[in-house]
Amino acid sequence: MPTIPEELSYTASHEWVLNEDGVYTIGLTDFAQDALGDLVFVNLPEEGDEVVAGEAFADVESVKAVSDVFSPVTGVVAEINEELLDAPESINEDPYDAWFVRVNEVTEVGDLLDAEAYAALCEQEA
Repeated sequence: MPTIPEELSYTASHEWVLNEDGVYTIGLTDFAQDALGDLVFVNLPEEGDEVVAGEAFADVESVKAVSDVFSPVTGVVAEINEELLDAPESINEDPYDAWFVRVNEVTEVGDLLDAEAYAALCEQEA
């Protein structure tokens, strides 16, 4: 069973979200990184770019395929995790520390799942 921290929210497309005073940190879940396999490349947006809830804002390339990463919120990219560009494998090593972007000026939050609901979804897809 994948690791699913209780304090985070999740999307059905396997992103995790942490809301800290209106700044949303977004990353890929343990379930997602495990399904994708070894990640070798990450493509991130630029600071200042707008992201839209439910739309792709980044992609990751693994030895298996290229996969989109979807935004759970609509807002503006305040910060990107530059370390991922040089070390995409850190997503495989610790997916909850290897965040992709921080988004502020959020105007919409998509459908988020709590840890229990996300765990049920992972069980269905496993």
